[in-house]
Amino acid sequence: MPAAAAAMTARYGAGAEPKAGPWNETLAVLMSHRSVRGFRTDAPPEGTLETLVAAAQSAATSSNLQTWSVVAVDRPEVRKEIAAIAGNQKHIEVCPIFLVFLADTSRNGRLAQEAGVELAGLPYLESFLVSSIDAALAAQNTVVAAESLGLANVYIGAVRNDVTRVAELLGLPPGAAPVFGLCIGYPLPGREGEVKPRLPQDAILHRETYDAADSGHRAAYDPRMEEFSRRQEMAGSTWSQRVIARLGTFKALHGREKLKEKIIGLGFPLR
Repeated sequence: MPAAAAAMTARYGAGAEPKAGPWNETLAVLMSHRSVRGFRTDAPPEGTLETLVAAAQSAATSSNLQTWSVVAVDRPEVRKEIAAIAGNQKHIEVCPIFLVFLADTSRNGRLAQEAGVELAGLPYLESFLVSSIDAALAAQNTVVAAESLGLANVYIGAVRNDVTRVAELLGLPPGAAPVFGLCIGYPLPGREGEVKPRLPQDAILHRETYDAADSGHRAAYDPRMEEFSRRQEMAGSTWSQRVIARLGTFKALHGREKLKEKIIGLGFPLR
């Protein structure tokens, strides 16, 4: 089977593949992405972190405002506490590189203070949204760069369980807030993971106007996701059941139902 077709089958499942088009090594890296939660402790070559950050800084940034930052966390005691905040995700403590990406308008705020001007647009929700998007784009560049070097990774959204404490641990100034963490390292043998199936492309790709008739796509996808979960020794639930479990109760938010107030407390007025 050609590489493009095999990658489509791995991502969507046999019989659900969209048409394969042009192909190259970059696409192969992107299509093979999977989350890994078991890492070796040996560090990547010297300069890897700096190379990954260079890739991150090569991502698009709105109006070149560059309203994001990243903190590389090495201290074991800080990693241990962040792991506890994130629901005891032990890979945070083990992986050789652990990064926390920040929505960060503080740097531009300091620029304005030194210039003796007021940035009237800074306190608004738009500025926080732009900085969060900047951080996400930078992180995704980091992930692609890491995977191209044979490194595995997993995002840690659960740092938002307690952004106030994470900000304290990292010494963040007002106007900087944790958006997510990222574990990077070589996978443990046998823990390389598997490409997780996604919704059929027809559920995501709308042509000209939005088509909300997607129940059939979900019905086709649920068994594939259930089979994947069983292969990975996870709870054998369908995707629909996972969505309901994740969003159906306040308890599943793990404190993030108060995120708006906490973000405001970190110096984002969100007007």
